[in-house]
Parts: sequence; C-alpha cells; structure tokens
Amino acid sequence: MEQGRLSTRVRVVEPGAEDGPVVLEAGAVLRAGGLVAFPTETVYGLGASALDEQAVAGIFKAKGRPADNPLIVHIDSFASLGQYFPLITERVRLLAAHFWPGPLTLVLKGGDRFPAVVSGGLGTVAVRVPAHPVALALIRAAGVPVAAPSANVSGGPSPTTAAHVLDDLDGRIDLVLDGGPAGLGVESTVLALSGALPVILRPGGVTPRQLEAVLGPVKLDPAVNGASGDAKPRSPGMKYTHYAPRVPVVLFDGDNRAGIVKRILAEAENMVARGQRVGILTCRDNELMYQGRGYAVIATGWRDDPGSIAAALYESLRCFDRRSVDAILAEGVPAKGLGLAVMNRLLRAAGGNVIKI
Repeated sequence: MEQGRLSTRVRVVEPGAEDGPVVLEAGAVLRAGGLVAFPTETVYGLGASALDEQAVAGIFKAKGRPADNPLIVHIDSFASLGQYFPLITERVRLLAAHFWPGPLTLVLKGGDRFPAVVSGGLGTVAVRVPAHPVALALIRAAGVPVAAPSANVSGGPSPTTAAHVLDDLDGRIDLVLDGGPAGLGVESTVLALSGALPVILRPGGVTPRQLEAVLGPVKLDPAVNGASGDAKPRSPGMKYTHYAPRVPVVLFDGDNRAGIVKRILAEAENMVARGQRVGILTCRDNELMYQGRGYAVIATGWRDDPGSIAAALYESLRCFDRRSVDAILAEGVPAKGLGLAVMNRLLRAAGGNVIKI
C-alpha cells in the first residue's frame, strides 16, 4: 500500500438493517475523525463530523476541493436544529415542516459551533435533513451533525452508487456504506433566507414551484443559469466547474428539438473528419436519430420527464469516460421543474461552452 494511502472498507447496508452493526461501525469512524461515504436520496455524500475541524479538512484533502467552497451539514431531524442555530425563524419552521426530511438545504445565519472550514469562511451555514434511512441512521449513530459534500473528486460527476465512490476515492477515505443506488440523482436545492425574498442558490430536488406554493415568490441567483463571477461562492456548485467528466462537454440549448439534433449531427461529422471520437448525450425521444453513425450514444431519459433524466445523468457522464470519447455533445432539456436542476448541472459540466439553437 502506498504511504499515506488508506485501506478503504466497503460495508453493505441491507434494507431494514440501518440500525445494525454496519452503520454503528460507520458512526464510530466519524466520531474518531474519519471519513465515511454514505447514500442519500440525492447522491452519495462524503461525511465527517461537522464539529471536528481536522476531520472536515480531511474532506477537502480527499476530494481536492477548494477551501472556499462551503459544505452542507446534515442533521437527523428538525428537532436537532435548535442545538446549533439559536434563532429559528417561522419561515424556517414552515420549510422544514413541508420539505424535511428531503432534498432541501437551507442557508442560515448563526451556526457558530461549527468551525469556519465548514462554511468556507462565510457567516452562514448550509443545513438539511436527508430523506434516506442509511443517512439518518448514520447521523444518529455518530451522535454529531455530519458535514458532507458529494463523495467524488472535486469538479467531477457526483456519485450515485458506491462503485462511483470507489472509482474516485478508493484509498482516500476510511469507509463506504453501500446502500444501493441513490434515487433522485441530482443534489438538493440550496435556498438562502437572509434577504426579503428567498433565493435559490442551487436548483435541485425541490422545485421553485414547490417552494413558491409554501413561501410565495422566490428568486433564482444569476449563477443558476450561467457562469458565476469572482465572488466567494455562497453554496456548493456555484463558482467552479462542477459535475464534469474528463473530456469536454458542449451543451446545445434551445426549444427547437429538430434544430438541436441537426446541429449536433453537423458538429459530430466535423469531429469525425478531424479524427475524433464522438459522444452524444441525448434523450430517449431522439436516440434513434443518432444511431448507426459510429457515435457513442447514451440516452438518459425522456425529454418531458426530467426526473428520468436526472436519475441517469451522472452515470451517463461517467460512462462516456469509460468509452474514451474525445468530447461529449449534449442536448439541453427544458429548464422547468426538475429540468432546471438538470440544466444547471449540464451548464456547469460544460463550463459555459453552450451553443444556443
């Protein structure tokens, strides 16, 4: 074993056994300052005790994560929130009642008990209650809140299976809890509550319409639909290129489906003429239009069903890496409902390399 390299253990958590010895072992690892990857309802997270500065620093080292990119703290219930945040507003209570446990992260003032490394040096802390039995059991077993970004190398596609975690972090972390595939496939929605209007910093599993049904109007941070500026990121996924495979992604965006397909085929032909291998990320509606041409074609889901696309998105991007293409030409999807989160991830994966149709 290489010097400094950990022996990463994998423990399978069978359904119904979340309170058994496997998760108790993982909780002990967290209490001792170790790193544990675990499933949530969104993606797999890489956890450390959120109260242990050195342990949290280990997350950044394992992932190669920039130090100013804040983390999300996971707790086991709304009742636990008051232990760490002295001022809980009625708006927070309302959101928690509707969406916790679930894929909604709230950016809150306070949280002084957490070391500054958790928040990337901001005066706020992001927190949520995950809706996955393994995640909740792990937090209870650890007896501490768990800071956890996605369990992958920083900037790459998030992991939705334990195998994805091992592909990226084997030898860098202590333990992986294998609880089967994550369900949703994209991360939580991150909502800031410091202003007069709530602001979505990162779209995710809770849609703007769902939030507005509870709160009234909400705003989208400009970074959601484009590259962010130089300011310190207020949420994971805002400043840096994220979710990107090892090869370049070009995103083709627009309402004209036929126009998108035509433009992608033209670009693919140009790539082949230059001796390049082409990957095409499409929806099932358009899959047949690309077949039989020698391209590596992956269809994620149906264009009008963004949930099916979200569930397969990161696995599809990782699959292109295994198929050794030179670039990925990706179709955009309507930025409505969960499609807003899918488009946000594709924009980040493309690093702003977008062709409007």
